[in-house]
Amino acid sequence: MTSGRGEENDLAAGGPARHVPVLREEVMRVLDPREGGLYLDATFGAGGYTRAILAKPGTRVLALDRDPVAINEGAELARRAQGRLYLAQERFSRLGEAATARGLKDFDAVALDIGVSSMQVDDAERGFSFRGEGPLDMRMERSGLSAADLVNTAEEETLADIFFYFGEERAARRIARAIVIDRVRAPFTSTAALASMISRVAPAKPGELHAATRSFQALRIAVNDELDELVHALVAAESILKPGGRLAVVAFHSLEDRIVKQFFATRSGRGQTPSRRLPGEPVPPEPTFFLPGKQPIVPSPSEVNANPRARSAKLRHGVRTSAAARPLDESLLALARLPQRKAGGR
Repeated sequence: MTSGRGEENDLAAGGPARHVPVLREEVMRVLDPREGGLYLDATFGAGGYTRAILAKPGTRVLALDRDPVAINEGAELARRAQGRLYLAQERFSRLGEAATARGLKDFDAVALDIGVSSMQVDDAERGFSFRGEGPLDMRMERSGLSAADLVNTAEEETLADIFFYFGEERAARRIARAIVIDRVRAPFTSTAALASMISRVAPAKPGELHAATRSFQALRIAVNDELDELVHALVAAESILKPGGRLAVVAFHSLEDRIVKQFFATRSGRGQTPSRRLPGEPVPPEPTFFLPGKQPIVPSPSEVNANPRARSAKLRHGVRTSAAARPLDESLLALARLPQRKAGGR
């Protein structure tokens, strides 16, 4: 939570935060919030980043979250911020539209903390975790297709692809086949039932993660279209940052980090040779980001000891140049989606 004395800090804190976000101090150093600046917290959650930014006098924050629970719980912070916090229930892929609707542009920094929040994981009724009995839901917005809908209606090949590509689950086909067989007798409606079945057909070896870990991650990503959302959010953030503006992204697993890494590599021109081009070879576009320092930044051992969920976090960041924003890159979208199947098989 934000600490300190004085009216400005009290107003910004808005009461105790429910948790301190992973790599918060490192993210704040990257964002470098300054008096009077305009910032976008695209994954509000419990408001940890937003509180830290608002602690700087005169800062303004547009904070987004697709989860209505997070928005409702942020209402008191918005009230105390007295017009400096714009809070909106919105997907971060639509951060550009959210900014335009409020007449905001030329942001000094954008922060993205990808994935599910501790609040969502710890609430068994949300169905994100297999560690407690709850409905097989996983919907961040509490609307649309649920994990139960997907598990009980998708074809075996689709389920196998979801588990393999979004969860990197080696036993994807075995788990998908068991789901299709078992759901005929009784549909899967609870997290415990699905986790128990996965443990039965693909048990984890001693010392490994729980057998259901990767499958639950994969279902959550599929239900919420998380990787596609991430690609669109990165492109949108590029378009609203002013020259010198900063983009900070915290990812928690390899699929997210691969997309973020590729985005920054492409946008910064990393790996390109500025001279000695073949005849007729097109000149690449000007870099839209400069990548400072050694990356990625990872949590310190002390943070991991205090919060084991931080162990896989990686922070990547870039500084916006004056080059024109680029359109959506189809190669990034390919990283975010299941591969297209050919007629008659893969």
